[in-house]
Amino acid sequence: MKCLEMFNLQDRVGYITGAGRGIGKVLAKNIAAAGAIVAVADIDKATADRTCAEIIAEGDRAIAVHADVTDEISCADMITRITDQYDRLDFGINNAGGGNELPALDMSKEDFMRVIELNIAGVFLPSKAAASYMKDHGGGTIVNTASMSASIVNVPQTISAYNTSKAGCRHLTKSCAVEWAQYGIRVNSVSPGYMMTELTQRISHMHPLWLPMIPQGRIGDPADLVGAFVYLISDASAYATGTDIIVDGGYTCI
Repeated sequence: MKCLEMFNLQDRVGYITGAGRGIGKVLAKNIAAAGAIVAVADIDKATADRTCAEIIAEGDRAIAVHADVTDEISCADMITRITDQYDRLDFGINNAGGGNELPALDMSKEDFMRVIELNIAGVFLPSKAAASYMKDHGGGTIVNTASMSASIVNVPQTISAYNTSKAGCRHLTKSCAVEWAQYGIRVNSVSPGYMMTELTQRISHMHPLWLPMIPQGRIGDPADLVGAFVYLISDASAYATGTDIIVDGGYTCI
């Protein structure tokens, strides 16, 4: 297989959670532009519909799917919707997530567990639903959005629940990779650094604190992540499973 052919996504079918906005939206639009059929999944169906419409307007293929990644039935329904329509599932990208900025001493158990549920159960449940189909249909590839926060403690933010959940996401990735390799299912993760999303734009006062710690001297663009995800959902990464690709401008190096 020639080099560029290994990255070919033409007619591949998969879903991206949290794809109504932010990083997920950028991934959905770029992966669809590469020839894949993308299920734009989001708990906010209106944002999924808008992203889907934008993809279709560009001449690419997508469907919008409502999905609550913390609900097992909703995740199973998402996979059924995709596979009933296309009779295949080649990849899944579990990107939905979130956090809070509560100091650990002020955080309630409920506040802590909401982040854990979204960022760990919200990866496990769609992964399980996807793998349940893939294991009987020739395998597939799953990619989870972790974070550089799985490797370091961000400063000066107080985001202990988020850091903990993303470390859990990364190790869940490795655990599923080992369990599901026998079915031809690869499971990997991508760990973004600071990315210029709607959220980071709203907290621009933090940027001068972050920039001196980023060797490349800039906050990332979500488009900087596309290559890593395309690599992991394509045949180019056929021997990669249980790995984590950090895309952070060098932040975790210092």
